[in-house]
Amino acid sequence: MTKTIVDTSSIPGWGVDADPENDPTYPMRHIEDQKTRGLTWSRPAQQAPDVEILQSIEHNRLPAVVGTSTPPAGLSGMIRRYAFRRSESDWWHWLLLMGADRINVVEGVVEDLAHGRVPNIPAELGWRSELRHNPKGMAKKAGVAVAIGAVLLIWSRRSGKRKDRAIDLAPAGVDGEEAAARAQ
Repeated sequence: MTKTIVDTSSIPGWGVDADPENDPTYPMRHIEDQKTRGLTWSRPAQQAPDVEILQSIEHNRLPAVVGTSTPPAGLSGMIRRYAFRRSESDWWHWLLLMGADRINVVEGVVEDLAHGRVPNIPAELGWRSELRHNPKGMAKKAGVAVAIGAVLLIWSRRSGKRKDRAIDLAPAGVDGEEAAARAQ
């Protein structure tokens, strides 16, 4: 690969922000004339949250309005609290938050079952809408699920037969668990 010098003047749009006279955002950089341009406003009253609100370490105050419908709780809440101790520029922050979301789903299903409610998983996953708007994708997902289920079923039956055969072929004086361990 050779390094050739590129004439930047031949590239459309190159250096478009180099000239302050031709930069549409340039006036916004001057903050001394904000009052004459109508860009000053008073901060709305701060909402008084009655639940725990997790706050980024990059910000020194909460926004005026915060979401209070789902405060952090359980294992997912512990993971979220730990994630908010990290910077938003750290990929672990976001990875932990995504993991906490997945755990929160499981916690919700367990909570529903504990209260005697059986969750309607297909409706919550949007299967009806998926079938209506993406039937090919739904068929593909169903095919993959059936294939994985078949492989798991075959695998579990084969491993069960190995253990049964090992117990049948075990010499006298060898218990079934030891024979199964030898078979593997």
